[in-house]
Amino acid sequence: MGSASEEAVLGRISAVFGIKGWVKVHSFTDPVENILDYKQWHLLQDGRRQAVTVRESKRHGKGLVVSLKGVDDRDQAQAYCGAEIAVDSAALPALPDGEYYWHQLEGLAVFTTSGIALGQVDHLLETGANDVLVVRATVDSVDDRERLIPYLPDQVVTAIDLAGKRMTVDWDPEF
Repeated sequence: MGSASEEAVLGRISAVFGIKGWVKVHSFTDPVENILDYKQWHLLQDGRRQAVTVRESKRHGKGLVVSLKGVDDRDQAQAYCGAEIAVDSAALPALPDGEYYWHQLEGLAVFTTSGIALGQVDHLLETGANDVLVVRATVDSVDDRERLIPYLPDQVVTAIDLAGKRMTVDWDPEF
């Protein structure tokens, strides 16, 4: 069983669905059905991890509903509400050079092209036009501000060094 650092969060259980133990799933994948490519999930909730197996699934409106093996009634399903759905990172398909999964970018230290520390990537937002990096200040940052920086490779994001846990951006620290 992998550790949390070897996992990627692909969604969240948001609510129960019906009386037979089904749950609603908010998928972070694109398209949303891609989360169903992984039948073995790790549910992360309140500092605990639990391996579960997807028994059955179907599209419901804009989201998904899922039946988990061993979960047969509404009360059992309620216990999983709010749990994050993670899979082993090694199970994710390889990406072409220069493309990254969001979980790979989270935690990277962010520096300007002139070497000024802006903070660390906390998470990303999907805005439609382009994704946005949410950069939170650290003790080494130039100030204590949170920054929203467009994730535009080769324009704003000039370099990503996953091994060095560092990202370089062409960004004015005053923004």
